[in-house]
This record gives sequence, C-alpha cells and structure tokens, in this order.
Amino acid sequence: MLLLSLGFLSQVRAKYTPKRYIQTFEQQSVSLMNETGIPASIILGIAMLESGFGNSKNCVLLHNHFGIVGSNNLKERGIKYKSRYKSYESDSASYVHFCQVVQSKPYYAKLKGTTKVNAWLKGIGRTYSRSYKNWMKRVLNLIKKYHLKEYDKGSING
Repeated sequence: MLLLSLGFLSQVRAKYTPKRYIQTFEQQSVSLMNETGIPASIILGIAMLESGFGNSKNCVLLHNHFGIVGSNNLKERGIKYKSRYKSYESDSASYVHFCQVVQSKPYYAKLKGTTKVNAWLKGIGRTYSRSYKNWMKRVLNLIKKYHLKEYDKGSING
C-alpha cells in the first residue's frame, strides 16, 4: 500500500522545480535574446511567474508559459477545463510568440538590445498586467533570486 501511495504522490508532484525549469528553457531564452534583443532574464522571469515554473494548468494543457489570452483547443481535445488562454503547439512556440508580441509594442524599439530590466518590465507590465507594479516586483524578485541576469550576458551555464 505504501508503494502505491508513493507512486501516486510522484505523479501529483510538480513537473518542474525552479532549477529544472531554468535548465530546460535557459538556452531558448538566450537564443531569443540574441534574435530579438529582449533580455533572457526578462523572458525567463516572466515565463517563470506566469506559468508557475511550468506547472500551472494553463501551461501544462496549453503550453502557454506567458499567460497570453487567445483561443485554445481544449474542447476539441475533449478536455473539460475552461480557459481563456491561448494554446500553442509547443513550449517553444509559446516563447517565440511572447517575443513577437513584445516586438510589436511601441516601447520595444527604444529598449531593444538593452539589459535595463526595470525599463523592460515597466514597458511590458503596463500592457501586460492590471496591477503592473506588483507584477513587476514579483518578476524582479524571481530575476534576483535565481540570478537570471547572468543569462543576459549570453551565458547558458547555470
């Protein structure tokens, strides 16, 4: 009985720890930074917050790491969970689309290529979150706690 319980608990456990999430997505974040000029720390920090380190229901079911609203295919897949968030073919597609959304915003041209984390979060936050000051603080805390600014140097060694 104990083994059955342990097996069940391991299935309930989160897919990602913060460390594993960073290890999984750091390379893509750095690559996108090099392509778009959006700091990897910003990409990773926002994804970590919005997806609950990849463990939120919307992230697991929709591959949506950034809380982007849009249509999804849950009903067609027979999943009875209602969500207003966009579904993606893959985790990678979610990351790419987030960067495309940021690139389409007016603040992007002024910030492209800089690593001014506060300026990026202010620009993104105003169009991204209703309570953007609290949202900014939460993302900044993740960036500091997990030393995400290191990835802005182009390094992918944790």
